[in-house]
Amino acid sequence: MIRVLLADDQSLVRAGFRALLDAQPDIEVVAEAADGEEAVRSIRELRPDVVLMDIRMPLRDGLAATREVTGDPELHDVKVVMLTTFELDEYVFEAIRSGASGFLVKDTEPEELLRAVRAVVDGDALLSPGVTRRLIAEFAARSKEPAAAAEMARLTEREREVMALVGIGLSNEEIARRLVVSPLTAKTHVSRTMVKLGARDRAQLVVLAYESGLVRPGWLG
Repeated sequence: MIRVLLADDQSLVRAGFRALLDAQPDIEVVAEAADGEEAVRSIRELRPDVVLMDIRMPLRDGLAATREVTGDPELHDVKVVMLTTFELDEYVFEAIRSGASGFLVKDTEPEELLRAVRAVVDGDALLSPGVTRRLIAEFAARSKEPAAAAEMARLTEREREVMALVGIGLSNEEIARRLVVSPLTAKTHVSRTMVKLGARDRAQLVVLAYESGLVRPGWLG
């Protein structure tokens, strides 16, 4: 059972998401929060698998709440998906850099929301269908904290190649086809790269790919 916490200051949004999620046999909404402070308290108490976190909330916004959650080693297994009202939200990339596993626009299709919850539990990065890789590149270009050269030096040539492909948005299956290897081998390379770089999840690996210069804005593969 995937345990989900909803954090949004709009009760109607929470009610809609809860109705959809609770109707699934493998998903359970364990709590709701109307502001960032309440969200953090509930996350510490309940340790949900996934948090759907609105970016703009009173008392403490979603970015600050996310940084607190992802910065706590005891909450390492909690995955945060940011909710935005507009696809071009200026905080989208900052949300991923803050540790979020991805983001969705609030009017996303029900099937996409369900896929998102299940995907982040499996360790995949989650990008709203309406947000293109070119948009991610735009935000990545603004990064001011390049990855340490020493960290990148830990990677093998194949791992750097795989990381670059992750950075341009390819799935494990697409990487496998590109490199002519099995999906399991591609997944293993991605996992080892994440461990070596200390990346929390695939989303942060994408960020590091841009910050290190391994992938440059505008490259779409």
